[in-house]
Amino acid sequence: MIESRLLQILFILLEKGSVTAPELAEKFEVSARTIYRDIDALSAAGIPVYAVRGKGGGIFIQENYVLDRTLFSDTEQREILLALQSLTLTAGSETSPLVSKLSMLFKKEQLDWMEIDFSDWTGLRTHLFDELQRAILSKKVIQISYLSSKGQFTERELEPLKLVFRDKAWYLYAFCRLRDECRLLKITRMRDLRVLSEVFHREIPKKVFAEKQAPPEKIIELTLAFDSGAAYRVQEEFDNIVQKEDGTSIVVIRFPDDESTMNYLFSFGDHLEILAPQDYREKMADRIEQLLNKYRT
Repeated sequence: MIESRLLQILFILLEKGSVTAPELAEKFEVSARTIYRDIDALSAAGIPVYAVRGKGGGIFIQENYVLDRTLFSDTEQREILLALQSLTLTAGSETSPLVSKLSMLFKKEQLDWMEIDFSDWTGLRTHLFDELQRAILSKKVIQISYLSSKGQFTERELEPLKLVFRDKAWYLYAFCRLRDECRLLKITRMRDLRVLSEVFHREIPKKVFAEKQAPPEKIIELTLAFDSGAAYRVQEEFDNIVQKEDGTSIVVIRFPDDESTMNYLFSFGDHLEILAPQDYREKMADRIEQLLNKYRT
């Protein structure tokens, strides 16, 4: 842990040239005294860093200092570059200059092994992630219009804490002032984001999802048959698939026994047949009858 912090402090100094002890203390969640001990350790290792206390002071690194690449093994050099490139994908362009500098120093090509685009095909979220990231890092309160599960937009004032990804979807974990509690809000349901000038001081959680969450109160086991038209979704979304000679895929799955499950099954259209249990076959038949009546009138 200490070695990792020392390395990160060194990278920050290489990028910025100088930084204050309180800034580093806040970033690494340690005391300023610990940061000064870290600087002493870097200096003892032969790296020209020094601290100036008082007004206008800070922690500095000798101008034009070049990091000795022999300090790191070939494997460590690649791990450093990969870690920084991963950070660049999620943190924007802030770390890109440092990646370029270290690539030249280590005499290694940048490994463009992954690409992330937070926008969607509709363009609705093109700027949303940038604004949310800015609000989270600066701890600014935001206002949004949010589409509830009942299909109604409500105005929400939020303290944004963390962006999280789970089960094919992005969420914002935030303290909702309307509900007076922390909530997960689906990014695709957000509209009209506004970043306010107000700063909040709520602590950001280290982990949003518990390792073991309580299961839904009622679970139903379904036996489903999919024709070949849904093959791509079946492969993406299910395990333990039994493939029949005619191309039909059979899946036995356990789902929460609620309306969200029926809506999900309905999304497969005529590519799905519910084989069991019988009451779910009847529920699907009723839903289809309602839809037919809507279009026949």
